[in-house]
Amino acid sequence: MSQQATTGIDPVPTSQLDLAQEFIRRRTPMSVIRGALHRYPAISPAVVLLIAIVVFGAINDRFLAPANLSLITQQVAVIGTLGVAQTLVILTAGIDLSVGAIMVFVSMVMGQLSASRGFPAWLALLIGLAAGLAAGGVNGLLVTRLKLPPFIVTLGTLSIFTALTLLVSSGTTIQGNQMPDVVTWTGDTFRILGVDITYGVVLMLALYVIVAFILGRTAWGRHVYAVGDDLEAARLTGIRVNALLLSVYIAAGAILALGAWVQIGRSFAASPNAGADVNLDSITAVVIGGTSLFGGRGTIWGTLLGALIVGVFRNGLALAGLDVLYQTLAVGVLVIVAVAIDQWIRRARK
Repeated sequence: MSQQATTGIDPVPTSQLDLAQEFIRRRTPMSVIRGALHRYPAISPAVVLLIAIVVFGAINDRFLAPANLSLITQQVAVIGTLGVAQTLVILTAGIDLSVGAIMVFVSMVMGQLSASRGFPAWLALLIGLAAGLAAGGVNGLLVTRLKLPPFIVTLGTLSIFTALTLLVSSGTTIQGNQMPDVVTWTGDTFRILGVDITYGVVLMLALYVIVAFILGRTAWGRHVYAVGDDLEAARLTGIRVNALLLSVYIAAGAILALGAWVQIGRSFAASPNAGADVNLDSITAVVIGGTSLFGGRGTIWGTLLGALIVGVFRNGLALAGLDVLYQTLAVGVLVIVAVAIDQWIRRARK
């Protein structure tokens, strides 16, 4: 008996099925672009960085001068290092508003111990690393044990570590010549093609290579993405979610301690007033770099591109004669645009 007699429904011609499948597969140019950005999130920041370099280079001849490029790389060293810590947290669908406060606190610990207390340089750096680990651990414990939102936790610890910094330093800046050379070593330079590169930049790049390998080649890195993408699904697959989140915040604290060392070399001082804009800049670098604020998507190299964009924009606008107010305004606009683009990309078909 035929299918038509059995079901009473005319069969759909094969040609119509083929046309329907072709229609489903058909994609508009915008959907193709959105899909590509979803698969390769570093594309958009790379394009933005290239356009910014061309535009600012055309506006002011000094922008591409070796001396100015040296200044940009030194500025990016601090933002880029903090961006690594921020990326790890944001990949888990969290956020850390205390990165700048922790960095400044650790830098003052290192400066005070090595200058005022007479500690050996290596010991002052180790204690500073321990302080960074402890600060990250506090954030992690509050998030995992008390089940508090990362935004609220780090907003609170931002104020706590800012107050601790003032207590440790008494509001006094420690100049670089008061500290051992090892503590300010990250500010020493060497020259490549006429551009002075600091060892802080080298340290930052080494950190990116290490973290990129960990995120891309280890089970811990895959678990970070899994938790950020879907926490409950990750828990059901056997991932110890709380232990992983705690380890992420502790790792972020260690990276912030390295950022404090880079900051001391960058400014040749340990100052309680350093890093006024680094919280915003670190988040901007991560988001512009293609890492989703909703977690589970992004690359560490995208963050480096984002940090370069922030550095290029601030420097280029300064050379264009714009006030610092407008530089901060531009960074804020970049954040909003980047989040809007992220929302648009997330609707792409996986």
